Amino acid sequence: MCVYDDLEGWCTLPFLGSGEFYCEYGDFDYTVTVPNDMIVAGSGELQNDKEVLSDQQMQRLNKARNSDKTVIIRTVKEVDQRVAHPVSTGTKTWHFKMHNSRDVAFGASKAYVWDAAKVNLPGGKKCLAMSVYPVESAGDSAWGRATEYLKKSIEYFSEKWFEYPWPVAVNEAGTAGGMEYPGIVFDGWQDKAGELYWVTAHEIGHNWFPMIVGSNERRHAFMDEGFNTFIDVYASDNFNHGEYAPKRDGEYAPGKGNPADEIIPYLKDPEAPTMMDRADEFTEEYRHPIEYYKPAFGLVLLREVILGHDRFDYAFKKYIERWAFKHPAPDDFFRTMDNEAGEDLTWFWREWFQHNWQLDLAIQSVSYRDNNYKNGADITIANLQKMAMPCTVEIVLKDGSKQNLALPVETWMQSAVHTIHLPTTQPLQSVTIDPIAMLPDSNRGNNSWKQ
Repeated sequence: MCVYDDLEGWCTLPFLGSGEFYCEYGDFDYTVTVPNDMIVAGSGELQNDKEVLSDQQMQRLNKARNSDKTVIIRTVKEVDQRVAHPVSTGTKTWHFKMHNSRDVAFGASKAYVWDAAKVNLPGGKKCLAMSVYPVESAGDSAWGRATEYLKKSIEYFSEKWFEYPWPVAVNEAGTAGGMEYPGIVFDGWQDKAGELYWVTAHEIGHNWFPMIVGSNERRHAFMDEGFNTFIDVYASDNFNHGEYAPKRDGEYAPGKGNPADEIIPYLKDPEAPTMMDRADEFTEEYRHPIEYYKPAFGLVLLREVILGHDRFDYAFKKYIERWAFKHPAPDDFFRTMDNEAGEDLTWFWREWFQHNWQLDLAIQSVSYRDNNYKNGADITIANLQKMAMPCTVEIVLKDGSKQNLALPVETWMQSAVHTIHLPTTQPLQSVTIDPIAMLPDSNRGNNSWKQ
């Protein structure tokens, strides 16, 4: 069904692989009829488990509903026995319901190993995480931990941002390398360890963006892929004391390079589209860096450099809460963050989201008043490109002690050159802008001065 959008009218753009869907919310009541020996894993809650499951499977499923550890519902041995001794002909009908969702999906197979565990939601609602996968994917180094990954991701996103609203979540191993629907995700059957954790967290993260916050990913892909990639970053840091951290979704070597450096080639590229361009305007070369990576890294900058954790988290949670099961446009996100963080961020939305401007901060000179360090030092810094950013300036004194100066973005409001007068009692050893290389500075060679 087409969405009637109060900004666009009827949204008739068809499905597109890189832009995907724009869907309306509703209640789904559906049945799937399959051969007797098949298991169906679907969005929503199974309504007729007594009709389609064995007594033993029912007992195991009930145990899983109260277990923080993964419980096997259908074992590898049972799958092998079913293959060796096929059941009689006939069919079963599986009945599912899912409320206040924009879509449903299901998988069906004779070959599913099936396990499950309880998800602990902050509001106390019941929820079950389940995984279905072939025998070839079994084992603790692979899909044997898939339900753990799913459970922990849902618990983290629910506690940190917004409570997962549905009673079941399913992770299915198959030929899809990673695809998301409300309440069910499809990941690669050959995925293992960190790769499986990352794709699981990412795909179930889509249940927040755009399944709960129903943005138009067909027009504004960054509000879907980018926001989801952003919440993945902190989920990886959190999972099992950082077992698979860091996850920075880099363009060249995920988790290994400097995230700030990896976006710079796309800021320099005059052919690169902006995040505000429609999804079908992106060639494959730019799809991931501009739809996924740039918005995610921009929100990291907003949280770590510009607003700080407390103000960002409060505002971002308000955005999700305010637009849950509704259809926000980019301006709705920008205004919500401005209002709830208590700061006019128009400059940031303009330079990072609406344009691909570059940043180049430079130290132009360091000198002492009257050539005497006892009279203080004058440090002149310049902003050589169109992007503005707050920054940290690290000063190392002759005795090795350090001072950090935090310069707000207003430093550049009236002039691209700014001189800091620093009282000193000893000579300076070095001055460095952005000493931890957090900012996407296109020329780090001019960021430092040394005596």
